[in-house]
Amino acid sequence: MSLADRIAADMKEAMKAREQTRLGTLRMIRAEILKKEKEKAGTRLDDAAVLAILGTVAKQRRDSIEQFDAAGRTELAESERAELAIVEAYLPEALSDGEIDAIVAEVIDALGAIGASDIGKVMGPVMGKLKATGKSFDGKAVNGRVRARLGG
Repeated sequence: MSLADRIAADMKEAMKAREQTRLGTLRMIRAEILKKEKEKAGTRLDDAAVLAILGTVAKQRRDSIEQFDAAGRTELAESERAELAIVEAYLPEALSDGEIDAIVAEVIDALGAIGASDIGKVMGPVMGKLKATGKSFDGKAVNGRVRARLGG
């Protein structure tokens, strides 16, 4: 069963169980999938494309949580956290901080990067290696780790 089919099936289950938060989140994800399929002339998306959509949705939720927390809107932040938990259930296992740090260190050493001016040169290869693992990660956090390592 493809990931898109699994999301559709889970959406039906949430409907039957009357789980409003889960149902709303899955409907939003399904709508994004259908939108992308329509953009690609009606061709079905593979699991990699669906994972990319889920990654984007998760990033949007994390950004919203950050903004709501900063504005003191805890009820909205909690709602976004609940949606994020639902989205993350479909994402592959996340990379650990240690795994990310190891890849960042490996790329920095391989490129001979020494300062903040090398951040751009390092980020591309780091992101490529992280994506190749097949696990999920937060690009913003990775950027922060590279900056901390290079003094940026």
